[in-house]
Order: sequence, then C-alpha cells, then structure tokens
Amino acid sequence: MSALSRRDFLALSTSAAAISLAAPARAAMGPNDKYDLVIRGGEVLDPSQSLRAKRDIGIRWGVIETVQETIPAERALKSIDASGKLVMPGLIDLHCHVYPYGSAIGIPADELVQFQGTTTVVSAGDAGVNNLAALRRFIVAQTRARMYAFVHIANNGLSAFPVAELYNIDSAQTEACAMALAENSDFLLGVKVRMSENVIYKHGLEPLKRAIQACEMCGWPAKMMVHIGGVESKELMSQILDLLRPGDVLTHAYSGAPNMSNVFTNIVQEGKLLPAALAAKQRGVMFDVGHGGGSFDFTVAEVAIPGGCVPDTISSDIHVFSGNSPGIPFLPNVMSKFMALGFTLEQVVAMATTAPAKIISRAPKIGTLQVGAPGDVAIMELVEGPVSFVDTRNNKRDGKAQLKPIQTIINGVPFGRPYQAPFAVR
Repeated sequence: MSALSRRDFLALSTSAAAISLAAPARAAMGPNDKYDLVIRGGEVLDPSQSLRAKRDIGIRWGVIETVQETIPAERALKSIDASGKLVMPGLIDLHCHVYPYGSAIGIPADELVQFQGTTTVVSAGDAGVNNLAALRRFIVAQTRARMYAFVHIANNGLSAFPVAELYNIDSAQTEACAMALAENSDFLLGVKVRMSENVIYKHGLEPLKRAIQACEMCGWPAKMMVHIGGVESKELMSQILDLLRPGDVLTHAYSGAPNMSNVFTNIVQEGKLLPAALAAKQRGVMFDVGHGGGSFDFTVAEVAIPGGCVPDTISSDIHVFSGNSPGIPFLPNVMSKFMALGFTLEQVVAMATTAPAKIISRAPKIGTLQVGAPGDVAIMELVEGPVSFVDTRNNKRDGKAQLKPIQTIINGVPFGRPYQAPFAVR
C-alpha cells in the first residue's frame, strides 16, 4: 500500500478531529459490563427520534448507552422502575430567572428540578454586563442543572424594583454588551431586552436597536430574546415585530398585559392578530410562551394560534413571584395548558425539549434520549381526568390531562428524592 502524502494525512487527521468533537468517545461494553443506571418499564417519549414506545434506557458514565425493549436486570448497578410512567428527555426551560442573590426575582435552578423536570435552564436576562461574571462564577459553575443565559442590554441586568432597568437609556451600552457576548460565547445565547412601557418608559425602539447592534457586533450569531406585554402603543408593537430577525425569540408571545394607560397593545389587538406578528412568524422569528405571573392570556393564544402564530417553545418564566401566582407557571403545568388548547402530548414535549435545544444551538446533544447524549431524563405521570387551568388574567379553561413530575435524572444521576406531593392545579 502506498504511503500517504502529507496532504492526505492532514485531511484524515482533520476528519478524525471533527468526528471526535461531534460525539463523545465511549468504550464498547463487554458482556459482563453493567450500566450505572437503568430506567426500566416506562413509556419512552422522545420527539427527536419520533419514538413513543415501551423501552428500557441504559445509562453509563453519565451518557445514554442504549435504548432497547428490555435490559436484563443483572446488567444494572442501579434501576428505577418507571412502569406506568412517561420517560422523556430532560426538559429545557428557555425562559426562567435563576440568578439568586444577584437578581430581585432569582430562584436557584436546582430547587426547580423536582417541580419541573428541567435539566437545562436559560437565565432570561437576569444579569447585565456589570454582574455577568458573578452569574458565571457563583451560579452557573455551582449548579447541577445545565445553565445558559441571555445577557441583558441594561448593564445592571433585570432590576424591576423600584425603578426598572431601562428607564434611563444610558444603562443600555451597546459596546459593553457586545464585549460581554464576545468573551462568553460558550454559555451566552444572545441579548435580552424588555420592551414593556413600564420598563423602557418612552424610549421607543431604542433599547431594541441597541440590543440588536450588540448582537451584530460581537462576532458570532447571537440571538435576541425580546419581552413584550404592555408596550407603549399599538404602533410600537408592530415596529418591534418588524425589527426582529429570523431566529430571534419573541417571549411572552401570548401576553394580555395592558400598557400603563390600560390599553391592550400586544400581538392581538381588538380581537385580531397583527399582520406584523404573522409576518415575523413566517420569516423565522421564534414564538416563546414565557408564562410567568402576568404574561399568558388564553384569549390571546386562542386568536394568535389559529391565525398562524403557533408557539415554537413552551417556557415557564418561573421566578420567586410567579411561582406563587394562581397560574402556576411550573413548566409541566404550562405544557398541560397547551394540551388543553388542542396540542398533542408529543407536540408539547417537543416544545420543551427538541425545539429549545435547536434555538440554543445545542441539538442534538441535549433535549434527546439518543445514544451518546447526556443522561438527562424526566420521568412524569400523565394524570388523566377533568382539570381546570387558569391563565394570568383569571381566564379559565378545562383540560383532560396534566403532567406531573416524578423523578429527574441529570447526567445519569437521579436528582434528589422523587417528587411525592400532589401537583395541584387551582
């Protein structure tokens, strides 16, 4: 066999390096090797594989090693009996507030795991340039749940009380924000801006323009997450939508919150969907639920969704205040509300797994149970029977089922005790 040329050798070396980056190396299991954990007997629901069937899942060294019909009991060091339960990828919450001590509304991400089934969370603008380093060093680095973030365009981050972060437009420093993005591209996803009148006062499009400019200056394709709900005017809402780029995220998409004059200025006005909203959706803007304590209205969703603005992702907007609100915005409960709106179980699971994984550019590594993926698993019970749901404006809708979290596994390790308390819906 002829010797390889230097060019051929380099080409093969580059290909091998690319393969090693694409998938973690795993030693083949011998006939006497055991799985660290086997989740057996559950109904596996994994939208990334179009899979819904009874399967056993074997996890070894923190990674999904196999998904098969039956794994012999003697092959498991530890087992979880998931019989009669749903087994799905660990949920990804695209919008939550998980910067305790650094934000007035932050809640520890690890405290949410048993109530949400979340193995990956996204801090939605809790930190700005001034306190981003502390988020990274003291929160992200010490949290078992996987965490990413949108940095706020305001230097001081999200600071709603007593004066919102963008009443003074000088807090939005484009160059500083772009530098933070450039230096933290491994865990930042882009820029967050809240465009409600009670946050930006009379600054119009300027905060959004500065945030987009920071994304475009940073040297990588950073995304926007744009919070709406009670913007200053009906016209401004359409102008905001017109500025959003393909891949940007519109969060609180189905908000019914009024502006400071008690006028409804969101994507549904006077009972009709804004043409600018449909145009944004059609060019690739991502519509995120972001339920929260004041940002989801059934009556808005019931107009927007049939009009073509279906949600891409379901998120909680969970924080210390919203978690105690009547709408109960824990992620499985919000998913259940969308089943009450007519979405299938497979669809709502996809909106909390594969869809957000793509938005944060981590697919197919997370939000999946494919072999080679991290061993992130959410075990839930689908409780069937009449149930009543309430939104953030006290509108009620009836459903036929709700998701109840039972056990969460992160990187192959069961997280805390199984969640035993009843998951009540008031």
